[in-house]
Amino acid sequence: MRRKIAIVGGGITGLTAAYQLLKLADAAKEEIDCHIFEASSRLGGKILTYREQNLVLEAGPDSMLARKPAGVQLIRDLGLESEIIEQNPNARQTYIVKNGQLVHMPGGTQMGIPIHFTPFLETPLLSAAGKTRVFSDLVLPKREDPSDESLGHFLRRRFGDELTDSLCEPLLAGIYAGRVDDLSLQATFPQFADLEKKYRSVILGLRKTAHPTTASTSGRSAFITLRGGLQSLIDRLSEVLSDSAQFHLRTPILEIQRLETGGYELSTAYEHFSFDCVLWTTDTQNLLKAANKLLPVGSNQWLNVPAVSTATILLGYTPDQLNHSLDGSGFVVPRLENRAITAATWTSSKWPHTTQGRFSLIRCYVGRSGQQEILELDDKQILQKVRRDLEDLMGIQASPYFTHITRWQEAMPQYLVGHRERIRTFKQHMATHTPGFLVAGASYDGGVGIPDCVLQGQKTATDAWMYMHTEIFR
Repeated sequence: MRRKIAIVGGGITGLTAAYQLLKLADAAKEEIDCHIFEASSRLGGKILTYREQNLVLEAGPDSMLARKPAGVQLIRDLGLESEIIEQNPNARQTYIVKNGQLVHMPGGTQMGIPIHFTPFLETPLLSAAGKTRVFSDLVLPKREDPSDESLGHFLRRRFGDELTDSLCEPLLAGIYAGRVDDLSLQATFPQFADLEKKYRSVILGLRKTAHPTTASTSGRSAFITLRGGLQSLIDRLSEVLSDSAQFHLRTPILEIQRLETGGYELSTAYEHFSFDCVLWTTDTQNLLKAANKLLPVGSNQWLNVPAVSTATILLGYTPDQLNHSLDGSGFVVPRLENRAITAATWTSSKWPHTTQGRFSLIRCYVGRSGQQEILELDDKQILQKVRRDLEDLMGIQASPYFTHITRWQEAMPQYLVGHRERIRTFKQHMATHTPGFLVAGASYDGGVGIPDCVLQGQKTATDAWMYMHTEIFR
């Protein structure tokens, strides 16, 4: 029996799921009909690389964590291992804005939390009272309540407000473009809760469990990218899938219904399709709209995953235009600095291959939870605000040789307190009421990074394969 499966969403999660399914089918010497539906005109989702005049310009993520194996292994499986580029070892210094000045991030910290004490004690980023409060973690009792709490609540009770607002917030919440006081600890950094549970003191736990995996201790880069940009991963996946899967671009799914005979009917603006199994990899709000007649009661509450809009601004300068050395990977901006920019990457220093010395490239980010007003401006106005910040913080007065502005509408899911439990409950109800309908992707669980999405796609595809080989199909 030739099984039919639909994958809704042509981002990295959906493409990885399709690739995994076709590998499983090939290993079993079976054939499947795999259809990938994508609402936009291109594949890749938030992965987008501009390739212009031999430049590599990332509009979405510019790298992935090397320590998470799923991403690297996928690159190897696709024959792209020779394209892997590590971060420039001479551009590992990160800066934090403090009172309008760029200040070195102290060495020997992990996500702002000190592991080595001397460099932390010497940093001007915190007051003496703030540093004293941080080390209260060494004597504070552990929390006995196992329920979820906000990341901000955890950090404030362990380390105090000053560390949380000055260091941790721009580093940690910046990953999700969220507020630390809104984000779920269990859904974002559950390892912190585990350290407190096991060692009582988070600092002591980090000191005991620290491994020589960071660039500063091992010489290996914590981040990697691809020579031709991360779009190369999408291009290769679509090439491999092109002979075995059917792509439906510009084809949003408007409605999903359960068939009386089993399986599901997917409706587009022009056609209806029937499938044995469906993998939904786009955001929760689109799922609620398309499957409102199908989803179990309570789904509106369980799928309450708001999303934040952001924009990426690329500014290219000729080398003689800048009076700044770009001696690091970039800087992050705490909320209390009240800047338009939330962070900036000095791309031509961090990833020299992207410009080959021809340009100095700065990549700026705007927009985060509670600071969405800037995205209501037009591109010219956003660029003016970004340039004003760069002049204030870096002394750059020159007009950029070129710019690129990419807007990401409601692109960053916000994992609010209780997120993991809500998604777990939703999936349990789905397994009972709508077997063969599975969800995966950054809006659900597992994380927002590329390796996280790859792993989710692989796991959910394997679950779908197992479902299609249950007794119901025999």
